[in-house]
Amino acid sequence: MIRKEGEGTYALTRAHQQPPLDADAAQRRWRIFKKHKERLTEVLRDEQYGLCAYSELRPDHVGIGMHIEHIVPKRVEPLRTFDYHNLVLSALSDADLTALRREDHFAGHAKQGRYDQRRFISPLQEDAATAFAYLSDGRIVPRIGLSESDRERARYTIALLNLNCSLLLNQRKRWLDELDGLIDEYRASQLSLQDLAALYLLPRRQRLDPFFTASRQRFGAIAEHLLAMDAPMLV
Repeated sequence: MIRKEGEGTYALTRAHQQPPLDADAAQRRWRIFKKHKERLTEVLRDEQYGLCAYSELRPDHVGIGMHIEHIVPKRVEPLRTFDYHNLVLSALSDADLTALRREDHFAGHAKQGRYDQRRFISPLQEDAATAFAYLSDGRIVPRIGLSESDRERARYTIALLNLNCSLLLNQRKRWLDELDGLIDEYRASQLSLQDLAALYLLPRRQRLDPFFTASRQRFGAIAEHLLAMDAPMLV
């Protein structure tokens, strides 16, 4: 879950004081806002600890870019075009799209203008961290124990964001294979799993390692205790 604080940047706050009233105006005003996006990107990147809001990939680790994403699309709610609480950073810049197969577009570029508020699990919602489970083969699935309606929301969100595309599957599997191997080694050697959890879960220089929620689930109660004590802003 991403916790929003403040209103973003001065330029964004000013733009939001007179929001666009229709989809065409939203598109036009957002293009004009281009010169202010670099600073806003820095603020969002720090807020998200360097992770893509939807996939938890660390784009800088895999040589791809990011873009500012409207959770509720501009055409759906033009009034929220400059609402800081509707903006996150999502993996893939426009330039990355030409290097990827269409079926490997994910996160905001897969979602595009599609959106059903009743079914979509926003990364700003309280249940965002508990709706999904991360399997050893790299897949993300609805977490066991959800109600049928919440399972449907999780399935819809996974499909809409294409979170099981081959790029993400490979990255997640590689990450979890390494982590699971280390956990087994630490247990066999009677080393401190708390120390290992701290390496994987605590931020360094305002950055987290990729797939934070997947790693957090792997450490279970150890992770929850560690975060509550040393990084309560991530709980």
